Amino acid sequence: MKQAFRILVAVAIIMSAGCKSNLPQITIYDLRCENLTEPEGIGTMIPGLSWKIKSDRNGTSQKAFQVLAASRIDLLDEEKADLWNSGKIISSSSVLSQYMGNALRSRSVVCWKVRIWDENDRMSEWSTSAGFSIGLLEKSDWTASFIGLPGKENNSVSPQLKKTFDIKNKGEKIFLHVNSLGYHEVFVNGDKAGDKVLTPAVSQFNKRSQIITYDITQLLREGRNDIILWLGHGWYSKPLPGVDYDRPVVRAQMEQLNNGKWETIVVTDSAWTGRNSGYSLIGTWRSGDYGGEKVDASLLLNDLTSSSLDAASWDPVFIAVNPEAEASPQSTEMNSIFDIIKADTVIPFGDGKWLIDMGKTLTGWAEIRFPALVAGQKLILEYSDHFEKDGELKDQGQQDIYIASGKEGEKFLNKFNYHGFRYIVISNLKSKPEKEGITAYLIHTGYKLASSFECSDTDLNRIHNMLFYTLRCLSLGGDLVDCPQIERLGYGGDGNASTLTAQTMFDLAPLYSNWLQAWADCVREDGGMPHTAPNPYPAGGGPYWCGFIITASWKTFVNYGDVRVLEKFYPVMQKWLTYVGKYSPDGLLEPWPETDYRAWYLGDWAVPEGTDQTDKSSVKLVNNCFVSVCYETMQKIAGVLGKNADAEEYGVRKDQIKKLIQNQLFDTSRKIYGSGSQIDLTYPLLAGVVPDSLVGTVTKNLIDEIVINHSGHVACGLVGIPVFTEWVIKNQEVNLMYSILKKKDYPGYLYMLENGATTTWEHWNGARSRIHNCYNGIGSWFYQALGGIQPDEEFPGYRELVIDPQVPGGMTWANASKETPYGTVSVKWKLENGLFKMDVAIPVGCIARVAIPKDSDKYSLNGKSHNTDGPFAQIESGKYSFEWKTSK
Repeated sequence: MKQAFRILVAVAIIMSAGCKSNLPQITIYDLRCENLTEPEGIGTMIPGLSWKIKSDRNGTSQKAFQVLAASRIDLLDEEKADLWNSGKIISSSSVLSQYMGNALRSRSVVCWKVRIWDENDRMSEWSTSAGFSIGLLEKSDWTASFIGLPGKENNSVSPQLKKTFDIKNKGEKIFLHVNSLGYHEVFVNGDKAGDKVLTPAVSQFNKRSQIITYDITQLLREGRNDIILWLGHGWYSKPLPGVDYDRPVVRAQMEQLNNGKWETIVVTDSAWTGRNSGYSLIGTWRSGDYGGEKVDASLLLNDLTSSSLDAASWDPVFIAVNPEAEASPQSTEMNSIFDIIKADTVIPFGDGKWLIDMGKTLTGWAEIRFPALVAGQKLILEYSDHFEKDGELKDQGQQDIYIASGKEGEKFLNKFNYHGFRYIVISNLKSKPEKEGITAYLIHTGYKLASSFECSDTDLNRIHNMLFYTLRCLSLGGDLVDCPQIERLGYGGDGNASTLTAQTMFDLAPLYSNWLQAWADCVREDGGMPHTAPNPYPAGGGPYWCGFIITASWKTFVNYGDVRVLEKFYPVMQKWLTYVGKYSPDGLLEPWPETDYRAWYLGDWAVPEGTDQTDKSSVKLVNNCFVSVCYETMQKIAGVLGKNADAEEYGVRKDQIKKLIQNQLFDTSRKIYGSGSQIDLTYPLLAGVVPDSLVGTVTKNLIDEIVINHSGHVACGLVGIPVFTEWVIKNQEVNLMYSILKKKDYPGYLYMLENGATTTWEHWNGARSRIHNCYNGIGSWFYQALGGIQPDEEFPGYRELVIDPQVPGGMTWANASKETPYGTVSVKWKLENGLFKMDVAIPVGCIARVAIPKDSDKYSLNGKSHNTDGPFAQIESGKYSFEWKTSK
């Protein structure tokens, strides 16, 4: 009897396993909180939770979900979850679903997991668990004081501040909250807390500073402990706004959790001590003089263990006054080292000089191991991204100094400054440094790479890869800068030019959260906006720069689906448009005055030789077309936010300014706008200014301007490139863009590459900077035109999208992928034997409309023939193969 029972059980198990194998396999992965992975110390008590879903079956969708949240991992089940058991919530939302459990507060620690039900009400397994914690959100949470290293001789020093303390009973968790004005690194018992560098991200110091939270539980021990806060100046450099001291200062608070209660065990106060670390700042941290670091090797400690610290001399610290600016938890990832680059060549460059070529431009650090040095020997390291025509290294104000200790095995490594460079010249070194001992480190914000592109045309691959790598070199610090070596400023114009490309290529939702906050912090009482954010000093630009708060907020919403971005910054957008209205006396925007925070009044910028970017008619046209786009964008934003009266008002303003542009800035005899340049003809077309009856004529004039007047070359700059790219994509002028990009002579992208570029330049002729954000706006064309992956604004975050590859003559295949908030969208197409074949993958949570050519009466989908019924075939999540006849 027992034997028969065992057989029945075994059969039941086998049958159950067989049934399960026929069910869809659903996996929940990539759990995030506030678009971050396992974040510590976030800045909200009502976070958004996200997850992605994998399925082995087409058409899978989420019908419902359940979230469990607990204060400890051992409580994370349906019976014990002490923070939230959501139960089964009927919702398809898997992106930024709002936490609705028990109230969280400063210091809350949360473990969570999720499961879903699919469209057939089949339940998935639980995801693996993830975690997050809440930072210090209230002023009253802080008892620590700001401290620094005193003494006139220490104003440029990167000090080490120390505290030795005992722990009797080590807590379950121990967090260190650090609010540094300037960069910092944390060391506990000789080990660095984490692997991040050049922390924190940028902020507008007169309005905001950043808080970083570290989980240092594993670094501490019962008994004696030593903590070092190593500080560097960074943007906290006088006389920039909000910088009260001529040296970095910091406050830090260590707290441990025991039995559900937090206890403060260490704070920065007068009991701390400090010393000169041996590192100090060179330069003023202003445009053209970002300098570098001076390292006095005789002051360097061998390590930061107790024995080394005890042997060193330490001085009292000073107590700094708390700044009035708000301190808030950092909302973006920290900077990290993402690539290791070895030297390509080392050659003599004069008496006692050596030229190092890293083989490519980069943003980051250099590490150089030296041959034997004499104590006190002073080596000078100069950095640049290119050479002048006379063979001299371009002076970009980048320099490090190393003063030798005379010990064996000396090396230099940056810590609290960085460079944009390809070349290094070492002076006052008789013996050649070994190439194997020279390394560079690419550094940028810790976002995820979120795209891929490759096609049959090697020239296009080279251009794409240059753009992709350039943007990685421009995204250190929680914003996108113009260049890393000369200005390092988060220009709104450069940002507008590259946002669509950058947000397509990378997962930048947290970075834009940080950067847009800086813009909001920079708006003036009268609504005036600077040209950069943060805004340390006046910089050049125009309305296209100032209006970044509107256009970038909208693109961030469209790409990542976070409506809170629009809600948060809508008042700032309105405030700036009120300022615009003040300088639009007759309905069209006129030049506004320069201020102590903003210079110039540009239209386009960095155009090739032969185009006049200062032409007044062009400047007026470009800026008013941009204002028109801003009104249209605000109409959309107000609609999303349910502000119907505002939406109607902005729609009226949009229509009014379009009519004024047409009536006042259109030359009826020549059928051109403004000066008739490429941007002056493109922008009215893109902005919807051109009446339907004139679209054909203006389009012909634009193409003639390119093909005839400029021999098929681009003839616009920072503003014109993204405007032209967007117009080309929308109007499917794929062959026109393809022919422009294939030009190898000046001006063009292949011209840069043929002249040794590995990153894009500031000017088409290579002047000034060769790591720059002027011309990266074409990057979206590779994905939206050639790859055909286009988001639908009506369904943000790629909830719905269009797949519509545009195939230029001369190309035979292309592969593109884009990581969306729901997962990876991929498109692979090829031309083969008169057929267009395309494989498409759509993640769970998304719906795609696949464009079918008008001249195809039939198409094949997963091997099954279909009659063409309309311009699109709609598909849900899964993998699909399309095929149709083509004349290409």
